[in-house]
Amino acid sequence: MLYLLRRKVHISYVIAFSCAGFLAGVFIAQFLGISVLFGLAGLVFAGLGVWKREYAYIPVVILGASLLGMWRGTDFVGQLDQYYVFYGQEIQTRGVVSDDVMSDPSGLRQFPVKTVTIEGIRLPGKLQVSISAGPTIRRGDTVIIKGTLDKGFSTYAGSLLRAGLMSHTPAGDPAVAFRDWFVAAVRKTIKEPEASLGVGFLVGQKTALPPDLMSAMQVAGLTHIVVASGYNLTILVRLSRRLLMKVSKYAAMAGSIGLVACFIAVTGLSPSMTRAGLVTALGLATWYYGRKFHPLVLLPFAAMVTVIWNPQFLWDDMGWLLSFTAFAGVMIVAPLLQRYFFDTKKPGTIRQILGETVAAHLMTAPIIIAGFSQISHVAIISNVLILPFVPAAMLSTFIAGVGALLVPISQPIVGLPAQWLLQYITMVTRYLSELPWAQSELVLPTGALVGAYIIIIAICVYLWRVTKLDLREANIIE
Repeated sequence: MLYLLRRKVHISYVIAFSCAGFLAGVFIAQFLGISVLFGLAGLVFAGLGVWKREYAYIPVVILGASLLGMWRGTDFVGQLDQYYVFYGQEIQTRGVVSDDVMSDPSGLRQFPVKTVTIEGIRLPGKLQVSISAGPTIRRGDTVIIKGTLDKGFSTYAGSLLRAGLMSHTPAGDPAVAFRDWFVAAVRKTIKEPEASLGVGFLVGQKTALPPDLMSAMQVAGLTHIVVASGYNLTILVRLSRRLLMKVSKYAAMAGSIGLVACFIAVTGLSPSMTRAGLVTALGLATWYYGRKFHPLVLLPFAAMVTVIWNPQFLWDDMGWLLSFTAFAGVMIVAPLLQRYFFDTKKPGTIRQILGETVAAHLMTAPIIIAGFSQISHVAIISNVLILPFVPAAMLSTFIAGVGALLVPISQPIVGLPAQWLLQYITMVTRYLSELPWAQSELVLPTGALVGAYIIIIAICVYLWRVTKLDLREANIIE
């Protein structure tokens, strides 16, 4: 027994346990804060465990990482508490618009504001703002808003509803300007609502989608394909890597990472995009050096990095949580199912899409049911019928935009392939969403939610023991 406890642990497992402990600590910090001394003690414990790297020290690593997580979470909670003194008061705040402006049915324009300054005090987090009229506002612009500050919701520290726009300074963000210029060209060649759908595929811009189509996509379980996420990015990176490999492996890695940076600059750094960009960049780097990341290491590591940046992702952001659970489905559950049912036979496009869709749906369904009390019964069908055509729709939309810019006279023709593909996608989406049994309401208590994931984990362990699959073979960029 003593010999087993003194055996060295592989560094990847130490990293995984450390990241898991840190995430647990950040979660606990919502309810139980600690002082900086406990955080420093956690740093000592975690460092000791990493240095020794023995099975006997794994509990020490987890304890130390948990204390560090609680320290980070407590510090962030303390920063957010600075908002309390301003709640219910009329304030004037300065900030930077962090996402595209959306319009609600009443005509109000809504947008989030980051880098918040109130009465000369720089505060963390974001505010949700709504205004009735004013100049065109784009992501990255600096605004000064005046209104009554209310308590926040989700990941917002506060909200300013029906506020007044006192000042607006355009940022001149070249990425946003390029996106809007290209999107305008796409709209000249493709009719609506297909143009907005194609733009959503290509750059993750969903603000222009008609409300009825967006609602249909929610019922059909397809919103992930029009929100900037790992799926859009994976398609682009896989394509660029395969094309640039004809030049060299270095060109494939550097070019693909450059594409990731450009895509994030265009779409913005949402929680799901943060995860997707980080995971893809790490996957490309390890692929280039001939190494492999185990999903059970990559998943908690990427989660820890994003939570260090903003603990609210873990506390309140449903999109962040769904992004990671879907990623776990694609990287862990899908390969296990493929190996169990088809042995070592490499999956084709349809089988891969079906397996990844079922796995992602399985992993996210308990959270969706618990959070929204709804479940889509057509999600798997809709994804199988539509996902194989998304890469072609993205490519044809891109060609339509480029054609409209380079050869304006070709506008009536160059957008036809994209128009036909996108019409097929909208037709299938609307048809499936209108089926009487497409969606139903279902309540899932917290205990049942935990039980569902215990069952899923048990099934994964069973599949892993039966198939003896090395999960390091799962690669999101190939």
